[in-house]
Amino acid sequence: MLITKYLSFSSLQLALLTLIFCVALATSVNASAADKHPVAIAIHGGAGTIRRELMSPEIEAEYRAILSKAILSGHKVLTAGGSSRDAIIATITLMEDSPLFNAGHGAVFNHEGNIELDASIMEGRTLNAGAVAAITQIKSPIKLANAVLDHSPHVMLVGAGAEIFAQQQGFKLVANDSFKTERRRLQFERIINQEQSTAELPETSNPLLLKYQFDEKKLGTVGAVAIDQNGDIAAGTSTGGMTNKRFGRVGDAPIIGAGTYADNESCGISATGHGEYFIRAAVAHDICARMAYKGISLQQAQDEVVQGKLVKMEASGGVIGVDKDANVAFSFNSLGMYRASINQHGDLLVQIFKQD
Repeated sequence: MLITKYLSFSSLQLALLTLIFCVALATSVNASAADKHPVAIAIHGGAGTIRRELMSPEIEAEYRAILSKAILSGHKVLTAGGSSRDAIIATITLMEDSPLFNAGHGAVFNHEGNIELDASIMEGRTLNAGAVAAITQIKSPIKLANAVLDHSPHVMLVGAGAEIFAQQQGFKLVANDSFKTERRRLQFERIINQEQSTAELPETSNPLLLKYQFDEKKLGTVGAVAIDQNGDIAAGTSTGGMTNKRFGRVGDAPIIGAGTYADNESCGISATGHGEYFIRAAVAHDICARMAYKGISLQQAQDEVVQGKLVKMEASGGVIGVDKDANVAFSFNSLGMYRASINQHGDLLVQIFKQD
């Protein structure tokens, strides 16, 4: 009798303990999920005169496909618990490898007929940043910029010195020709011939030039901004700069505060446009500062700078951004901007034109 009572009591006690454990486990899991910050990511592939009527359905589909692929790769990193910096690198690396954009493979030619690449990355938690400029033999400039952030006491390295550092960090040098495409060569030759007031060769009737005439005046970079499950923001930008640039010209893409900026207290920004103006206007930092000091939304801060300040300066271009609450916003004053986003609810948006 006593043994039966003891066994019955033990079973009841075990059942109660099991119930308590399950409730505690569920509470712990829910608390852990609640502690995770919502994630979001935005990307761009350059802004400028992108004319819908001159773009074939096939080419449009190609751009939308690579934008989708790039942003989904970054979002996958975020949802798996990866850092915003890792998401930025995953996204931009894909775009650097695509000949459709002016970054890495497919970048524009400088005046000497070569490729010079710039990139930067910044993390909003520490305000640490890394940047490289005028590099000619590194396949992924954004990865080298990230190495500068992690392994150099400096923020920006340029030219031959940056490539010496790259080799010390285990990067392999590649041939400059590996970045060149026929499309960019033809664009460069036409500009040179126009500059020298000679007959316009190659002719504008060239099939390859006609195929891509829709964005002949695009001011191109690629960039990404993301916020991860820890609430950390990162932003990055990579570019080939301007066609026919001379004298080691460097634009806004590698300049922290101009083409790239991130601060966990406000937002992250990546810019694309006429770099000289974006440097003078400190575009990326100005947007984050307006949020912090004026208490306005990311969209309003972007519009004040891009639709107001830059327009008064007669500057063309645009920005993407993600704020500390995982809100996503775009602003551009040109006919188009290659862009995509996945917001905190997981909604994917891919757009090219102003009216898209």
